[in-house]
Amino acid sequence: MEMTRRAVLASTALAAAPLGVTALAQTTPAPQNAQSRQAPGFYRYKVGDIEVTAIQDGFARRPLEGFVRNAELAQVQQAMQEAFLPADALAITFTTLVLQRNGRLTLIDTGNGDSGAPTSGLWMSNFRAAGFDPAQVDTIVISHFHGDHINGLRLKDGTAVFPKAEILVPATEWDFWMDDVRMNQAPDAMKGGFQGVRRVFGPIAKDVKRYEADKEILPGLTSIAAPGHTPGHTSYMLSSGAGRLMIMSDVTNHPALFVRNPDWSAIFDMDADQARATRRRMLDIAATERAQVAFYHAPFPATGHIAKDGNGFRFVPVQWNSAV
Repeated sequence: MEMTRRAVLASTALAAAPLGVTALAQTTPAPQNAQSRQAPGFYRYKVGDIEVTAIQDGFARRPLEGFVRNAELAQVQQAMQEAFLPADALAITFTTLVLQRNGRLTLIDTGNGDSGAPTSGLWMSNFRAAGFDPAQVDTIVISHFHGDHINGLRLKDGTAVFPKAEILVPATEWDFWMDDVRMNQAPDAMKGGFQGVRRVFGPIAKDVKRYEADKEILPGLTSIAAPGHTPGHTSYMLSSGAGRLMIMSDVTNHPALFVRNPDWSAIFDMDADQARATRRRMLDIAATERAQVAFYHAPFPATGHIAKDGNGFRFVPVQWNSAV
């Protein structure tokens, strides 16, 4: 596995007022935060008889320079311009999933918690706006151990956020990040990643359940080995009746860059060659089978379809529907 210091460091690092109140409206401005916030970020859709709710956790802005490891900055800027996106920085969004079936709640990843960028950390307010409560969560399935996927499990002060949830993690990912010998031998730039994993999982290590790749880990949810981004990075196939959803996790970062250019390497990918091979394989399956997909970092609600497009692919977002 190709593990550069730069890659590991990057990886550790979502009506007019009535006439009678016109004067009041003019003299009592709305609070600034009310003016600058969108509506709550959740979106529901169905996969067979499973209700899926996408929960948005804000975003983090990252400069474009150096973001794609094997492309010139001018090429990346052109791709951004073609997608009508700013050519100086990328707003990386975070979207987790809630699966609801037979009265049980399952989370796929947990967002940044209170450890992310100032523009993130919206997950809990959006989760509650969607009608959920942390005490209701039965199971949490983690795709990999980057902080934006696991930090929502435990606040900075050590508080466990989901008191009754069973935690399921990829066995390969656990073996890599919880290896004391590997952590002790790691360069200083890499130790933060190991320490972050231990902060989250250390207090509950004996209760964390590890799952293998390519197994049905919950009814209707099958793990798919998708290594390269991290050693044990995992995607999923959610199936119910005729409905199917490929939950891609971090197979790509923003689709405008890495779906259209699947051979590009994101700075967060720990093994660039393996990540590229995984990306092409997964995108090809989604396009060939016309399966609906969900990405962690796609624009909200982060679900749609994949179509082949020359030597690459394109992401076709779902049409927003007011009914589930």
